[in-house]
Amino acid sequence: MEGLKKVAVICILKHQDKFLLLERLKEPNKDLFTPLGGKLDPFETPLDAAKRETWEESGIHVEDMDFCGILTETSPTKYNWTSYVYIAEIDYQDAPECNEGTLKWINADEILNIPTPITDWHIYDYALKKQKFIFDAVYDEELVLLRMDELIENKNIC
Repeated sequence: MEGLKKVAVICILKHQDKFLLLERLKEPNKDLFTPLGGKLDPFETPLDAAKRETWEESGIHVEDMDFCGILTETSPTKYNWTSYVYIAEIDYQDAPECNEGTLKWINADEILNIPTPITDWHIYDYALKKQKFIFDAVYDEELVLLRMDELIENKNIC
């Protein structure tokens, strides 16, 4: 049903000061660089989904992932998500093949210079600082971000 939240995971893979990001082939976020991720399967915990999505999209097996926070995205269209965000420090390897797009290693200091969702800038910032978050992003009907609030500290961040 349109408007209902889909539940998903966002899986940040990191090696030192580099992120393994996906240049997406399809919506949502087509042609943008995003972390790996996807929807939860029935009866699956968010952590299990994060590990599964990481494996399915990259072939990388991760034992440990740290919970970072929650991103809730609301719009008057079908774009409505609640995403659990995890991060894993992995050993460096050549970017594997992915059927969802092209995986590339991106330096942390280049994040603001690549096409990526605005919400992700804040996710990386908080994740790197090991600061837990609950973000509430609100979009218009054209999926332009109207505002994003950080609910733990009760502040508007964009």
